[in-house]
Amino acid sequence: MAATIIDSSIFGDIFSTAKMRAIFSDETRVQFYLDIEAALARVQGRLGIIPQEAADEICRHCRLETIDMAKLKTQTERIGYPVLGVVQQLVAASRDGLGEWCHWGATTQDITDTATVMQLRAALELVEEELETIASSLADLARRYRDTPMVARSNLQHAVPITFGYKAAVLLSGVRRHLERLKELRPRVLIGEFGGAAGNLSSLGRDGLKVQAALMAELELGQPEIAWHTMRDNIAEVACFLGLVTGTLGKLATDIKLMMQTEVAEAYEPFAEGRGSSSTMPQKRNPISCAYIHACVSVVRQNVAALLDAMMEDHERSTGPWEIEWISLPEIFCLSAGALAQAGFLVGGLIIDEKRMRQNLDATGGLVMSEAVMMGLGPRLGRQRAHDLVYDICREVIASGRSFLDLLAENREIAPHLDRAALAKLLEPANYLGLCGEMVDRVLAEELRSTHPLIPTTRCAGGGRGMPSADP
Repeated sequence: MAATIIDSSIFGDIFSTAKMRAIFSDETRVQFYLDIEAALARVQGRLGIIPQEAADEICRHCRLETIDMAKLKTQTERIGYPVLGVVQQLVAASRDGLGEWCHWGATTQDITDTATVMQLRAALELVEEELETIASSLADLARRYRDTPMVARSNLQHAVPITFGYKAAVLLSGVRRHLERLKELRPRVLIGEFGGAAGNLSSLGRDGLKVQAALMAELELGQPEIAWHTMRDNIAEVACFLGLVTGTLGKLATDIKLMMQTEVAEAYEPFAEGRGSSSTMPQKRNPISCAYIHACVSVVRQNVAALLDAMMEDHERSTGPWEIEWISLPEIFCLSAGALAQAGFLVGGLIIDEKRMRQNLDATGGLVMSEAVMMGLGPRLGRQRAHDLVYDICREVIASGRSFLDLLAENREIAPHLDRAALAKLLEPANYLGLCGEMVDRVLAEELRSTHPLIPTTRCAGGGRGMPSADP
């Protein structure tokens, strides 16, 4: 009977994913233990450290079917760790005492940590797939809405015009940085552990490093320079990485749920019959994916802090901090997977209301263009005087309800410098989008380079879109 959101038969695929849960399941973890024990036996048999017959016999039993999971539960509760229970069952399953060569020169933490790294490798592949999917959808939104004006908001107030494509490209640039971070951290993190009791391989003497190197080659993991039994920055780095990733997803969700407000109504989560419905208010369309992302992100962040605490381990083998990882790391990955899946669904089918974006731009009667007017007057009146003058007129518009354009045109200090037609041009949002288009092109060009590294790209200086070069 499931007791957590992650394993709930009702909520599990909302707050996590089946693929990520499978990676951190008991069955996968135990199979990784067995994979490591088998690889160790193969290597040591090949090097003549244990009899080849023993190596073959051990490998023959390194299958999940060999392990009695109920018995392993009892063994783990008695011993405190599952690895020794797995080894004991392998020994018992092997003929003629050959299983006694199993786990030769290893310690429990070697197997546990290396299995964790194997879980990280598989889990990070899922994270990368989801990030690439999100990046592709954001790139599509940036491209499609490159020139679609909307209001930028500062402190939740109207600021200046931008484009929705620009907004999407800002998010895309962040997701691309996460993919770069993932590429950079893999060589540091995907390092196995094999050091014996205190990490110095004393049980294997001169053969220790040869076994270590061959074992990591078998498992396709990096070889450690030195034991990391109580040096946990690699695990903490992965946690912090996912804290950053989910932080970006939280920013995405926050923007979308604010844009879904009735008073704003510029964007909506993908429509599905009944999704986001209220039990009492038929008109409602709640931001469901955004809410789930927000919840996942918050808990991931708390678990990241727990793994930073887990770095403070004592001496060469710790008393307690290590076990924090067993609790927090699976939760971080499972909840991150949920947030990524919800975000992928969200941006993959995001509904944009361009008409409403324009209505919101016009909602203040042109006040959103006050900076443009100020900058237009600045060369003539001086920037500070232009600011103060436009500020006073804005206050008058708000107090009187009169047209911003009318009050600007009637002002005696402004009239000698800008006529009504020039002022009207300054009040058109499409004329004050800055370099939104060019910046979108830059981000899209980088996205193209990242996804198709063999395709050269060009950037147009005059507002054209970054496109593949004609050169082969």
